[in-house]
This record gives sequence, structure tokens and C-alpha cells, in this order.
Amino acid sequence: MSSDVPNLNAHETRLFGVLVEKSLTTPDNYPLSLNAAVNGSNQKSNRDPVVDYMEAEVHIAFQGLLMKHLAGRVTGASSRTEKYRHNGRETLGLDDRGLAVLAELMMRGPQTAGDLRARANRMSALPTQDDLRAVLDTLIERGYVRSLPPAPGSRAGRFGELLGPGRAEPAGKESAGEESAGEDGDPDPAGASPASSAPGRSSTPPQAGLAARVESLEGEVASLRRDLADLMAQLGVGEPDAE
Repeated sequence: MSSDVPNLNAHETRLFGVLVEKSLTTPDNYPLSLNAAVNGSNQKSNRDPVVDYMEAEVHIAFQGLLMKHLAGRVTGASSRTEKYRHNGRETLGLDDRGLAVLAELMMRGPQTAGDLRARANRMSALPTQDDLRAVLDTLIERGYVRSLPPAPGSRAGRFGELLGPGRAEPAGKESAGEESAGEDGDPDPAGASPASSAPGRSSTPPQAGLAARVESLEGEVASLRRDLADLMAQLGVGEPDAE
């Protein structure tokens, strides 16, 4: 992966995806206020997993995106409310199609090409699988996306983004070109969650799953603390006391 690829935590990943989505689907209501960003992050449609972020969490995530040059502040002449926009075109060098595909992966996790095109098409037109393939090739070349093996119970390869924490699972032996052969024949419905296509398939003990989740949450908290410490340093405020 290129060293230029931004490293985002889970909150920043969801928030960047939401900013891109709203800029392409509801441009009249974009840029987003903090409250609109909270609602967009927590909405129950087109999200996996569904989250319940607090306003303070989204505010800290915005500071992280600002420091990583992936978001900017906007203050309109007719409103004192501070709003935010994404800088995906400038910082990542992507057009609307590339941003739509990347945002979809950020908001829903790894997906097959068939599901990905159906969902990203609502943000930017992707008439054919060849159109999607061209976008994916660009994203893979730049280190933003990687190809993944099929989910258990499916024959179609998947794709995952590489900016967020652990969102793209380790790739199997199949190459991106080999995976695409089975994409149109994917038996999974377009609305199915990528993580739920084969219920009951996991043999991992519940204790191991809980330990992994705790470890993931601890890592996310540590990342948020670092972002907060950086922000307070920029503001000239003392670092927050450790709990």
C-alpha cells in the first residue's frame, strides 16, 4: 500500500463516506452541519454496521479529517452555522465515480462487484460492470481498495477499502481479474449485509469473538485519544487527563 494512503479510524471512515454520499445524493443540503453529519452517520439505511455516534464523537472525527486534509470547514454568508465538506477530489485525486465506490465500501464494508455497482450507482452513474471495473482498477492501483476472496457460501470475489481500520480482510489467492469472473453470478441479494450472507458459518468461540471486539474498541479509543490530544495541542490547551 502506498504511504500516501490516509489512515482513518472507524469514526473518520464512516464520516468521510457520509460526506461523499450526501455531496452526491443531496447536494442542496450539502455541506453538512455537525447535526446533519451525526444523523447521516447514524442512519439505518445504506449502513453496515448501524452505529449510534454521539455529537462529540463526530466532532472529534471531523477534527481528524481536517488534520488529514480530507475535510474542510465552510461558513456561509447567510448562516453562522459551521458546516463541513469533504476534500476527496483534492486529497485523493478521485472523480465522482471513484469517490462513490470508495464511500460505499466505507459505509457498508467489503462487497461483491454486483452489489457494489447497484449501491454506488445511486451516487454516480455506473451503467455497466466494465465501468465499475475501470473504477476499481484505479482505486486498487492507488492503494485505496483491494480485492478479497469470496465470503463463505458465495462464489463471487469481493472488494474492501484500505483507509479504515481492518475493514479489508486479507486477500486470498484469487487475483482481482480472477474474482471478476463470478461477480455477475453472485447468489447474494443486493440488499444483504456483506457479513451475513452465510448465517451460523463461524466456528470461533464466543469468548474469542468478544476478546477481538474488546481489542478493536480499545484501539479505536486510543486513536480517538490521539486525535483529541493533537487537536488540543493545536489549540494550545493542555492534554486531557488519562482515565
